[in-house]
Amino acid sequence: MRPNGVIAPICTPFEKNGEVHYDALRQNITRYIQAGLRSFVVLGSTGEAPLLSVDEKRQLLQFAREAADGSQLIAGAGAESVKETVALIHHAAALNYDAALVLTPHFYRSQMSRPESQVGFFRSVADSSPIPVLIYNFPQMTGIDLMLETVLQLSEHPNIIGIKESAPDLERIRKLILDLPTGFDVLVGASSKFYESLCLGVKGGIVAIANAAPCQTLQVFKCYQTGDVAGSRAAQLKIVGAADVAARYGIQGLKYAMDLMGYFGGLSRLPLLPLSAEQKSEIELLFVNVKEEALWV
Repeated sequence: MRPNGVIAPICTPFEKNGEVHYDALRQNITRYIQAGLRSFVVLGSTGEAPLLSVDEKRQLLQFAREAADGSQLIAGAGAESVKETVALIHHAAALNYDAALVLTPHFYRSQMSRPESQVGFFRSVADSSPIPVLIYNFPQMTGIDLMLETVLQLSEHPNIIGIKESAPDLERIRKLILDLPTGFDVLVGASSKFYESLCLGVKGGIVAIANAAPCQTLQVFKCYQTGDVAGSRAAQLKIVGAADVAARYGIQGLKYAMDLMGYFGGLSRLPLLPLSAEQKSEIELLFVNVKEEALWV
């Protein structure tokens, strides 16, 4: 399993009563596949995984597998303990998921900031995982930034195949690509840095903007892959403002952008609050020049 290209970390839609809206999720996945997406992350941070119960997570993994049959699926499986993380990975593996995306534990931050604790956690998970593991470095959320030396140690594990690097630091991404062994995949998580990261050598991106503008995001990758660097850059520039919608406005902003683009975004789960009218207007302006491209099929 080699993750590459545009991988959409799909949002979890909710009904007005706060329950998971499975029909809307099916509709979104169907349209994403029609748009050309073939890889998805289920239960990532964009999917509001921390706000879901264990039962909901298990049900979503199964439902997404049925809805996206034939697609490459990666299960977001990060939890604070090795035991809970491994349990969710085993459930995903039984559903034929291709890999697990595992976030750095961060509740006990003083201890988990130590490299030896990080190495111990990821190695223990990888030892017990029946499917390949991707490290998920997201310091903006966890408050913990994995050091390059730590990632190098983890890259030696045969069941750890790559990293999703969400820090929007191109110099860090360059160092990861230069120093990590061949075959250890680097995926970018910052939508606004997708084109630049491809130029540095990343294999692809797990990028939130693909939820709202899948076709335009695919265009960035496909142009670059075929040698049309100018076309790739032009495609990125068309979404340059929109690409930061999740970073600027949270999952609520990304979901509103999905609504604008004809997908089902809806509300986020409390305690995430609805957007203000001013925020919605700002997002509408960001997506003015994205609408036609994002509706390509």
